[in-house]
Amino acid sequence: MLLASVSGMRGVDHQQSGMFSYLSPEARVRQDHPLRTIRAVVDEVLGELSPLFAAMYSVRGRPSIPPEKLLRALLIQMLYSIRSERLLMEEIDYSVLFRWFVGMNLDEEVWDATSFTKNRERLLDADVAREFLSQIVKQAREKGWTSDEHFTVDGTLIEAWASLKSFQRKDRNKATPPDDPGNPTVNFHGEKRSNQTHESTTDADAKLARKGTGKEAKLSFQGNLLVENRNGLIINTELFEANGTAERDAALVMLEQIPSTQRVTVAGDKGYDTKDFVAECRNMNVTPHVAQNDKRPGGSAIDARTVRHAGYRISQIKRKRIEESFGWLKTIALMRKVRHRGIFKVGWVFTFAAAAYNLVRMRNLGSSAVQSA
Repeated sequence: MLLASVSGMRGVDHQQSGMFSYLSPEARVRQDHPLRTIRAVVDEVLGELSPLFAAMYSVRGRPSIPPEKLLRALLIQMLYSIRSERLLMEEIDYSVLFRWFVGMNLDEEVWDATSFTKNRERLLDADVAREFLSQIVKQAREKGWTSDEHFTVDGTLIEAWASLKSFQRKDRNKATPPDDPGNPTVNFHGEKRSNQTHESTTDADAKLARKGTGKEAKLSFQGNLLVENRNGLIINTELFEANGTAERDAALVMLEQIPSTQRVTVAGDKGYDTKDFVAECRNMNVTPHVAQNDKRPGGSAIDARTVRHAGYRISQIKRKRIEESFGWLKTIALMRKVRHRGIFKVGWVFTFAAAAYNLVRMRNLGSSAVQSA
């Protein structure tokens, strides 16, 4: 049975491969696209980092990938959850939007994935990620979006790019060849393994850790954030070995770097309710607004002098915002299980992902300010 005809003529499926286009990527991206706001902030930050870039490169030799384009490409990888550099190069090659954001013309050749990775290593040596995050925080502070008095700290386990098969005894007999070098058979049933006697042959910096009682142990790093309480923007990051005390140690390191001469408050969960941490905070002119852990032997280190104030209750409400940061980093920026090895490289990527989170958050804050005006 023939289908009833509809009004309008059927279009012809033309197959044309050789055509000239006089439209630039700038003209193809709509004016209200979210990446436009982010690109404006990024360009301003990259302008501030230009002297740093100039000191990193020689005045002679073959030109490399511009660091500005490289960092914009890495941001695309974070913002769009692209799992590898090779796939990132492919996505940039196909997408007009990505080409525009990076700063490439439509007929410009995309870099080789290996060359892209090698050029990124130079940025690792200069610790550009931390400077990048610092400049973004500076912009947010100038707009009045950050608090200079009230902060929250927390940490999370970040799974390393290493399997439990690689977690072997440090004094193992290296002369015994494996049955399958690519995927050897390892029987560790009944064997007691710890970070003191074992280490990963894939990533020696990764440590065996678990999130809590009854949870499985995984090779991990300890990622830590310092977040301000006004809008939940990330102020600082630290990545430590997962040794059991890394959360409190990292928190003290980040609190020391707060550029403030006045007393500040810091919120945290029950894991920070220890006498040593509370005492050290008070020595640093920091009021610890951490959750009380009455089940700890000896009771909570936080007494009624702190709990009775309304500011303590507000800090306990605001501190939950840091979980939003960790959620975004793990689901969107692919920080749940990193694809890099070594504490230095993982720390660099973790910090850069925090900067990407701030860019998204600041874009939303800017949109809310425009709508309420």
